[in-house]
Amino acid sequence: MKTSLDCIPCFFRQAIETARISGAGSVVQRRVLHELAEKLPAFSLKVPPPEIARTVYGIVKRATRIADPYLQMKKESNARALSMYPALQRSVSASDDPLRRAVGLAISGNIIDYGVTNALDIRKELHVILHPEQRFFGKGKTTFMHYRDFAAMVKNASNILYLGDNAGETVFDRILIEEIMRSDPNKKIIYAVRGFPIINDALIEDAYQSGLHRVATVISSGSDAPGTILPLCSKDFRRIYRTADMIISKGQGNFETLSDQKKPIFFMLRAKCAVVSEHIGCRIGDVLLLSNRRINQMKKAAS
Repeated sequence: MKTSLDCIPCFFRQAIETARISGAGSVVQRRVLHELAEKLPAFSLKVPPPEIARTVYGIVKRATRIADPYLQMKKESNARALSMYPALQRSVSASDDPLRRAVGLAISGNIIDYGVTNALDIRKELHVILHPEQRFFGKGKTTFMHYRDFAAMVKNASNILYLGDNAGETVFDRILIEEIMRSDPNKKIIYAVRGFPIINDALIEDAYQSGLHRVATVISSGSDAPGTILPLCSKDFRRIYRTADMIISKGQGNFETLSDQKKPIFFMLRAKCAVVSEHIGCRIGDVLLLSNRRINQMKKAAS
């Protein structure tokens, strides 16, 4: 997915908000914005937004000398999501279709994203997640909910790569992985997180705090981008990516960087901005389970 001109104001917003979270005063904030204004014109809009965002957060990091400004927010998100873990488990086990319910919960957890807004009430959002199920699989456009394709591929895949997104959301990913493994304990699931701090994206320690190491092999992508830019990922990660039977990809950043790939990828996300919603053809706030193969078929049919 290419960067839109409408992404530019968002880059400036992210830069100033992250500088403030890092404790920067007005002088440093202005320095950050000035450097960003100087560098942005050199970027091609043909690259995905996370590639430019990587530079944006690098500017803030150098100016503030704070490597992980969202560290405390990530810990809080993990702790609050873990406090809901028993209720999430009960919600899945009580469902007539546990896999479908686990998928809905996993997608709903994608709301925990400080890259979109820092005015996020985690307690309120996590409470809403449990009510009601039709919010996820009810009256929405079936064009954007490729659940049958997903369930069929999960059943047949033996080697699944699961690309995580945000801290806290990791607990919801654990719920889905547990349900997949319950149906077939012989499946191999590898859960990948970012290699270095970037916004509130999950790192190895967040995955472990969420208990994902108990149900999957946890690895780092080796990248510091808020998405999966394959050339920036480690050789080991790229090998695992190439050999996976199926890829489950969480969040906007991973969608923006992988939506043009030919691998069998299922994207789980909530559309959080106009650029992404217009690209997909959905509404802001929609919950989405998208098969990239189905997306490519629709594009060909429309052309």
